[in-house]
Amino acid sequence: MIKLRPYHASDAAAWDAVVGRSRNGNFLHRRGYMDYHADRFTDRSLIVERGSEIVAVFPASVRDAVVTSHGGLTYAGLIATHDLRADNTLAVFELMGEHYRQAGISQVIYKPVPHVFHAYPAEEDLYALQRVGARLLRRDISSVVPLRERVSFSDARRRAVRRAAAAGVQVRRGHDLADYHALLGEVLRRHEAVPTHSLAELQLLQSRFPGQIILHEARQGGTLLAGVLVYDFGRTVHSQYIAASEEGRRIDALSLLLGELVSETYADRTYFSFGISTEQQGSVLNSGLIAQKESFGARAVVHDFYEWVL
Repeated sequence: MIKLRPYHASDAAAWDAVVGRSRNGNFLHRRGYMDYHADRFTDRSLIVERGSEIVAVFPASVRDAVVTSHGGLTYAGLIATHDLRADNTLAVFELMGEHYRQAGISQVIYKPVPHVFHAYPAEEDLYALQRVGARLLRRDISSVVPLRERVSFSDARRRAVRRAAAAGVQVRRGHDLADYHALLGEVLRRHEAVPTHSLAELQLLQSRFPGQIILHEARQGGTLLAGVLVYDFGRTVHSQYIAASEEGRRIDALSLLLGELVSETYADRTYFSFGISTEQQGSVLNSGLIAQKESFGARAVVHDFYEWVL
């Protein structure tokens, strides 16, 4: 029999164990990552049990009677183990709706994990969303390189890689988050934006996930020209932040750096994710940004948001 209950802090170890053996979870869904900004989100996560066994977890936060899965994460949804099958998933959604209605929640904004981040097929939740009457609210477009296929850079991108190499740019693994975060902040200020994570937050998260949050740099004569902060999920790696200085852009340091990450460093993985290129809730496509990603061989995967009115 399927049942669910609210998550409590004492469940953290059991929660992480479920994420670790799930079909569609990664370290973003572990409590050590989710809870670094717990002061900014009111948690309404759920644990799904069958008998005495936890078979799924639902990362969620609440604001103004709206539950989101999760407000502090790019995507989440129902994080399910192999033991949660299609018919059980339908039962979970019925129980979830009942649970949140009784708590005075008016709607759920559901952000499923895109399939490229799955370790094993896990789209029962998408079928369940249709069954409960949820509607597609927003769709972002992301860019992903399928690394097991023949990756083809554009001619212009290949020339840029060669220019940077000829200029003596060197690629290496970085260890100075402060230097990189300063560069990132400088780049984002030109676009009247700031990094999602502060330096202290990035340092905290990297200390919790040192083998999975990795800085890669391009330098010339010791000077930082470009950097990419990679989130390593195993079969898929994701470029969480990308930044280049004016000089780095002039000599194409970022082209060399990304080119090496795609064609060498992570070539044995399944996907390399560049992230989204949409703005204003998915309604505007940044054509220049997505064209840069496509020049490395990336093509589209969508990130969906569903509205489930209870």
